[in-house]
Amino acid sequence: MTELVLATRNRDKVRELTALLSGLACWIRTLDDFPQAPDIVEDGATCEANAIKKAREIARATGRYAVADDTGLEVDALDGRPGAYAARYAGLGATYEDNCRKLLEELDGIPWERRTARFVTVAALASPWGEIKTARGVLEGTITDRCRGERGFGYDPVFYVPELGKTLAELTPEEKNQISHRAKAFLKLRDLLQSLV
Repeated sequence: MTELVLATRNRDKVRELTALLSGLACWIRTLDDFPQAPDIVEDGATCEANAIKKAREIARATGRYAVADDTGLEVDALDGRPGAYAARYAGLGATYEDNCRKLLEELDGIPWERRTARFVTVAALASPWGEIKTARGVLEGTITDRCRGERGFGYDPVFYVPELGKTLAELTPEEKNQISHRAKAFLKLRDLLQSLV
């Protein structure tokens, strides 16, 4: 059976990716199974660069296929910021709450119709010998003026999906995995993974 390593130490992402990849005939491994695996510095200027770097380095370190993703949040009123720097928008070591707070402060006074935004996820699959495949998923929405909902992680409490009338943090994990940017990217990547197994 093909082994597939999730190239992240973020437990929220591990939980989400495990659900998105369920049903594949492969053995999902996490970095907990490979304590010697390096911590990857996400220093790329784009989500694609970060996802490729993480997948490639973990595949090389473990000798197994690896998948990684990187997600950016593009806010139109902020000229596309925070973009690929979403996870560290409020500084290195910032919490989810710190990043949401900074975003809401920067958008203070901006009218609803100008608070449009999108999540962009790039998922990467790397082979141990360096072959890379990528897939992209996008979710359009609007940034709220306050946090809403208790589920999800990251910017989910402030990312409103107009068609559903809810933020991502107000959705169940199953509902989120039907429509999210990450789900769209990994749905495309599943076809590539299926050919491996």
